[in-house]
Amino acid sequence: MSSDARAFTTGCAGLVLTSDERDFIRTYRPWGLILFGRNIQDRAQLSALTAEFRDLVGRHDAPVLIDQEGGRVQRLKPPQWRKRPPAGAYARAAGLSSVERADLVRAGARLIARDLTEIGVNVNCMPVLDVPAPGSHDIVGDRAYGDDPSEVARLGRAACEGLLAGGVLPVIKHIPGHGRARADSHLALPVVEASWAELETSDFAPFRALADMPLAMTAHVVFTAIDPDRPATVSPAVVRDVIRGAIGFDGLLMSDDLSMKALGGSFAEKTEALFAAGGDIALYCWDVLADAEEVAKASPVLDGRSAERAARALALLAAPRPEAMAFDPVDAEARVHSALAMAR
Repeated sequence: MSSDARAFTTGCAGLVLTSDERDFIRTYRPWGLILFGRNIQDRAQLSALTAEFRDLVGRHDAPVLIDQEGGRVQRLKPPQWRKRPPAGAYARAAGLSSVERADLVRAGARLIARDLTEIGVNVNCMPVLDVPAPGSHDIVGDRAYGDDPSEVARLGRAACEGLLAGGVLPVIKHIPGHGRARADSHLALPVVEASWAELETSDFAPFRALADMPLAMTAHVVFTAIDPDRPATVSPAVVRDVIRGAIGFDGLLMSDDLSMKALGGSFAEKTEALFAAGGDIALYCWDVLADAEEVAKASPVLDGRSAERAARALALLAAPRPEAMAFDPVDAEARVHSALAMAR
């Protein structure tokens, strides 16, 4: 299977595409577009932006991504959009059974999906399946569904189900786990020295439980027990032996942002390294066209297994969703608000 898309996702600078950005998109035909606060004004503007991107690449279902987790990581913000609780709020909600907590997470994710489909966004970079460890950096913190791997997996699956029911693809992150990192990979390269056995029982476990999900995002983290020299994103050993092997993930594997300081080298070198390691999609989140062009030129046309994985993911958006018919957003808003109040 092949595609006319190149295997990368790009950002853009502002509320509308510039003429240079339009030319770049027409020329390199990125697989996806990712949105940040700098791209967001209101629903009408976002709908026009996402529609224009799809027009330029000639694919009606071209992925438009966003990080809309809730809490600290929420690109759509009040007053235009409701404030959404972070994952940790659900984990802290008192007096609920595990089943009730998962039902709330599912409802919360379904509400997020409703916000996203209104503006043409069809991929959400959540849930975070990282399991924070004592002494780790707070970059994960309340973005995680607690510190119990089985509960993280249970609530993470509920979040995926809520997004999928609402017509949005989830991205499980940051595979194979960012929870032990003692540095923020946006700013530095985290090095994790835990043994394989420790990683297997904790960090890898939620990802293994959700290995059937369509999309995953890598961690820019070195795991010395597996590859002491290279972070997971650009490590053939981590991708082969852990992500595809021990975890068993066979969905579309995208990098975390290539602009993050955890990765060294030029954008071309980083991009080439991630594909050599076995990644499927390069992610460039910023708006410097010269850097984006390096990523684009180093990214292959989406082909072979990678194209099959991408097609399999996008096919989920076209699948019938009978559960969507029974969704009551007013009731869901009330229940999620109560859960947030209980977590304070």
